[in-house]
Amino acid sequence: MPEYRVVDAFTAEPLSGNPAAVLVLDETYPDAWAQGVAAEFNLSETAFARRIEGPDADFELRWFTPRVEVDLCGHATLATAHALTELGVQGPIRFSTRSGTLTVERRDGRLWMDFPARPASEAEEPEGLAEALGARPLWVGRGGTNDLLVELADEAAVRSLDPDQAGLARIPARGVIVTARGDKGPEGGPDIVSRFFAPNVGVPEDPVTGSAHTVIAPFWAERLGRTGFLAHQASQRGGDLYLQLTGDRVLIGGDAVTVATGNLNL
Repeated sequence: MPEYRVVDAFTAEPLSGNPAAVLVLDETYPDAWAQGVAAEFNLSETAFARRIEGPDADFELRWFTPRVEVDLCGHATLATAHALTELGVQGPIRFSTRSGTLTVERRDGRLWMDFPARPASEAEEPEGLAEALGARPLWVGRGGTNDLLVELADEAAVRSLDPDQAGLARIPARGVIVTARGDKGPEGGPDIVSRFFAPNVGVPEDPVTGSAHTVIAPFWAERLGRTGFLAHQASQRGGDLYLQLTGDRVLIGGDAVTVATGNLNL
């Protein structure tokens, strides 16, 4: 029976960050089976890793929402690397994915993922976006896998969003990334904040979204005039991401913790 782990990613504290189910399999598996398992877990992502023999990668890695397979998922990649290290796999770990070869390695006690940067290009604001968000965008662009990037006035505007999910589902995009500069006080805080809504792929709001930060990082690097910063995704669970833009790559660092293990009775 396949073993699974549920891992909270982008947090060192259980019951926060973004949970992903991780299955490390020895055999190939039908797409319909994987999609059914992801629907059963009903988390924003379920990851399936399978060891392969090849010059460029050690594992095949695929990601499924409850509805569809996706091209890139950060938190489930982090969760998978964490699960593999618990199983004794030594890093760096190379994954063969729909987005090419992705590498994860542990440095200074934190897992770091090497992802392609996916900058957004300025775009016309879709009809109904402001009404669905309940906030007026300062800037709108498209990047990543047909994601909409929306800049709001400040951190408070991002944190207070209570969007109309039906309205967001009518926006022609995989997901809507909302971001603003962090309101750093005397005690510090994140450089940038964000939230991510993707009702079109079965995820009304994702707690912490690594892939969204491949779009967010180049956007804020240009505006802040720096390449490294701390990002916070301000969902109800919340999570922290350490970002470093290096050319056309984004290094995303984060912590993870396993909260459950078990076996599928399939």
